[in-house]
Amino acid sequence: MGKPKTVFCCTACGHVHPKWFGRCSQCGEWNTLVEEIQPPAGVREEVLRATPGSSRAEPLSGIQVSESERYATGIAEMDRVLGGGLLPGAAILLGGEPGIGKSTLLLQAADQIAARYGRVLYISGEESPAQIKLRAQRLGSQSPELFVKADTQLESIIAEIRSLQPFLAIVDSIQTTAWSELTSAPGSVGQVRDCTALLVRLAKETATPIVLVGHVTKDGNIAGPRMLEHLVDVVLYFEGDPHRHYRILRGIKNRFGSTYEIGLFEMSEKGLREVPNPAAVFAGTGGSRPPGSVVTVMLEGNRPLLLEVQALVAPFHGYGFPRRTVTGIDANRLAMILAVLEKRLNIPLGSRDVFVNVTGGITLSEPAGDLGIAAAILSSYFDISLPSQYILFGEIGLSGEVRAVHGAEPRIREARQLGYNAGMIPAGNARDLRRQGIHFEGWAQAGAVEEMKAALFES
Repeated sequence: MGKPKTVFCCTACGHVHPKWFGRCSQCGEWNTLVEEIQPPAGVREEVLRATPGSSRAEPLSGIQVSESERYATGIAEMDRVLGGGLLPGAAILLGGEPGIGKSTLLLQAADQIAARYGRVLYISGEESPAQIKLRAQRLGSQSPELFVKADTQLESIIAEIRSLQPFLAIVDSIQTTAWSELTSAPGSVGQVRDCTALLVRLAKETATPIVLVGHVTKDGNIAGPRMLEHLVDVVLYFEGDPHRHYRILRGIKNRFGSTYEIGLFEMSEKGLREVPNPAAVFAGTGGSRPPGSVVTVMLEGNRPLLLEVQALVAPFHGYGFPRRTVTGIDANRLAMILAVLEKRLNIPLGSRDVFVNVTGGITLSEPAGDLGIAAAILSSYFDISLPSQYILFGEIGLSGEVRAVHGAEPRIREARQLGYNAGMIPAGNARDLRRQGIHFEGWAQAGAVEEMKAALFES
């Protein structure tokens, strides 16, 4: 079987070096190599106790494929991100900041799945069964088919999955799981990499979906080597502001479906609740709006979200430079929009304090929100309210043009369904829609910021 050998593994990319270097030869990062004991390759076979099989190469045209049935988790927003539900043998990695609600989401999903399909095994390396029971009582999770085990030893976890044969297994978290053949501490690169690889292989062998919970670094990435995300089939991120109630489940990788979907949740006293109507949360209920308040439409993957953008333009009193304070948008993007408005519209924003906020704790990251941000700034500057139930979206270029954005039709369709029957879209989008035979009566169009200003604030 051979003897263990000492290697040096990069904590950034996972590349293995035979000796220590100051800089990783694979990713170029400095001081990321840590010493680890690499076990013989045969040990992995003993842990899994898998019977080696034989397979022969065959023509791609002759391979028979059967559509695997997806199993709903009972949480519609989670099913949306997964592509319709769980698949047998899928390995799923769920990451997120501490306290964001990963364990709460999985415990609620585990209870729903156990009630529908049978046994679910929840393995916790961070909490005792009594603590999990207390949370389950608060969430109302009382399925008799939900089994809980507190364990951190990989051999014991694999043996329990083989013995219980659950419909779904959850390991919370992979950073606390340790394989006894490795001398490194739990959470190290080698432990996380090898434990994940063995659990993924177990999932494929037994056709048991396995969900792994992963910690994140200070940069927001899942802790461990980057190859961790390549080992699994699905990578999900649970994100949001811990000081607010709303959470977003986002798909980063999905071998079985689209990565352009998100799930929206609200944290309550009884756990996470789905948000069926995001516009009511992030854009308000409509009606009259004060100056500086504008509704825009952002695409999160394939899902349109109506967001309220608030702006306040105030006189600058003091020394130094006027303030530019933003929440929910990129500060560099705001600086560009202010420069365009000042240059093209001759508005002295350089001598004003400007504050911009996106309500609801959502980040407006796509350029399609430029027109809404510009309209909110002008609305506050002129102290003029925009018409009620009115939305704007479009990208602003450096020359002051309003550029077309993708997904204009679903944006307008979503806005209309929620009662927003008027608005302003880029002229390029209006032309594309007309060529497709789609007509949106009552919607204004703008080819430049001058047209937007004239239509909204000079009429």
